[in-house]
Amino acid sequence: MTITMIGIDIAKSVFHLHAINHLGRQVKRKKLRRDQLLQFLAQLPACKIAMEACGSSHHWAREIQQLGHEVLLISPQYVTPFRLGNKNDYNDAQAIAEAASRPQMRFVAVKSIEQQSILMLHRMRERVVKQRTALVNQVRGLLAEFGFVLPRGIHKFRTTIPYLLEDAEINLTVMARESFASLYDEFLFLDQQINQIESRIKSISEQSSTCKKLDEIQGIGELAATALYASIGDATLFKNGRHLSAFLGLVPRHDGSGDKNTLKGISKRGNGYVRTLLIHGARSVLRHSINKSDPFSLWANSLRERRGFNKACIAIANKLARYAWVVMSKNEDYIKLSA
Repeated sequence: MTITMIGIDIAKSVFHLHAINHLGRQVKRKKLRRDQLLQFLAQLPACKIAMEACGSSHHWAREIQQLGHEVLLISPQYVTPFRLGNKNDYNDAQAIAEAASRPQMRFVAVKSIEQQSILMLHRMRERVVKQRTALVNQVRGLLAEFGFVLPRGIHKFRTTIPYLLEDAEINLTVMARESFASLYDEFLFLDQQINQIESRIKSISEQSSTCKKLDEIQGIGELAATALYASIGDATLFKNGRHLSAFLGLVPRHDGSGDKNTLKGISKRGNGYVRTLLIHGARSVLRHSINKSDPFSLWANSLRERRGFNKACIAIANKLARYAWVVMSKNEDYIKLSA
């Protein structure tokens, strides 16, 4: 029978395939090595190829698309309910094929090489920022052991440590001063790495027309603009702005039974990194909207008075995501939207 769908459980070296026909019945099961996968798929008529959206899935999706097949990427949490029996590679491939056959299944957009390159910069920056934060916290703890409480904040740390190292009246041994000096040099090195990565991200943002339009939205800077562009890519895959907000975990979590539905805090699903950037941007917008009289600022201020600062930040981040969807899907300028 004709193969209409193939579920592939991808791995580093060995791939397991589960092929089904239009009735959902198994047609073929096969195990292939890494160098055999594309050769095997190239011999098949065009069909749907389903995989979990995990490590290397976007690479294989691009390669398989070049063979004329339609590639469907599914989030792993949507595959688990369709697995029958014990977890093994063949059962995983069968579950992927079964999940991809569902008419209401949601799929992940295949990322281009450019998008993955941009996301790599963001992941590098995120790692270095975490290292810098851990270093600052360690130095603050060590200084507390010597009876000195360092003010909070990266800027305070950057300006206070040199003063401590030069102040002879502070009771520090030569060994302690050398250790703190070494830690401060490490801090400056991490600072330099972050600045270099952010400079590359800024250059990318200036070269992309989509990122330029996203950058015009208040609360969305170069970091958030490039992260949105690389993480989402084709915004038309989302039905509307609320679907994008739900994808980023910026909508309430529903908990209901019978006729009683309860709205709780945000779901925090999807891309946590982009959600964090949008919330940081919303926090900045809310802080600077106190003395403004434009409609957006008036709405934000009234929301803060009614619901508090933190909930207002989430609501603004939700609105920023919706603005971003309109800009990316309809290629409109933010100035027209806010007019």
